[in-house]
Amino acid sequence: MFSFFRKRPTTASPPPAAPHGVDDGAIGGVATAAIEAPPEASRSGWIERLRNGLRKTGSSIGAVFSAARIDDALYDELEAALLMADAGPGATQFLLDDLKRRVRERNAREPAAVRALLEDALTELLVPLERPLEIGRNPCTVMMVVGVNGAGKTTSIGKLACRLAEAQQKVLLAAADTFRAAAREQLAVWAERVGRARGAVEVVSQQGGDPAAVTFDAVIAGRARGCDVVIADTAGRLPTQLHLMEELKKVQRVIAKADPQAPHEVLLVVDGNTGQNALAQVRAFDAALGLSGLIVTKLDGTAKGGVLAAIALWARERAAAAPSRRSLAVYFLGVGEALEDLQTFSAREFAQALLG
Repeated sequence: MFSFFRKRPTTASPPPAAPHGVDDGAIGGVATAAIEAPPEASRSGWIERLRNGLRKTGSSIGAVFSAARIDDALYDELEAALLMADAGPGATQFLLDDLKRRVRERNAREPAAVRALLEDALTELLVPLERPLEIGRNPCTVMMVVGVNGAGKTTSIGKLACRLAEAQQKVLLAAADTFRAAAREQLAVWAERVGRARGAVEVVSQQGGDPAAVTFDAVIAGRARGCDVVIADTAGRLPTQLHLMEELKKVQRVIAKADPQAPHEVLLVVDGNTGQNALAQVRAFDAALGLSGLIVTKLDGTAKGGVLAAIALWARERAAAAPSRRSLAVYFLGVGEALEDLQTFSAREFAQALLG
């Protein structure tokens, strides 16, 4: 689930008390060595829930391969099924072209064999999105979590905090969503729930405070208290609301004042039910903030799971256009409300579930 790095103690100065007093020395001098992440619990039950969640998507695609032979009609039906699954025209054409190439090279003659080759093609497209979340490369890993209202941002943060606490990481949450009623209380409830189940999680909040100020205080507090991870819960933003997106940019700038290397992760939470709109969100938030990863939620019952193929194709084009940029990852998928319903993304598992 995570890639952990053991930190060697440093002689860094204490963190600053104000934006203009940042001590760069507190960031440097950290040697890292990869260590094994704690073993994950059995995923079999979760994979079955993922399959069930994507059944609406996979049933229409899987039905294509009940045909008696491989011909143009099969490919036409498959194209329609992928478009219905919200893979989008670009990813649909990419997969069809790749599939036809594989069919020719393998001399496949049965629809069942074509289905297996489509699984391989889809897996290969999705694999670049498969990367563990790194913790410990920096003295205090700062994550900024963004997304539109209703995507499941705060819930995902709570589940992520639980996973980190399970891995013996000291976590601090910044209640920077100061606009939504009860957002601060919701985060506090999650912190209490995680604390009862896994280990203490702290929360920094202000009643009606400025989101950037809350986040700044949290980053400073996290470094001062020796926290491994600080996660900032920001207010929901529609990417079309430019003045509100500017507020997120301000939060990002202020985080950098508290820690010049932060935020180390900018995570977008997207609702898997929104289909191609999810891709539009990814593009817009990436243009504004520079995303490092995604958490895709609410995959329990969606007919639009094919959008991950569209996101993967866009991420490939993004990487080709700017090779020096950090690649985009899908860190986690969510299929329900339980703590264990947030799990790491596996390209092969997702392809198998999507194809029914």
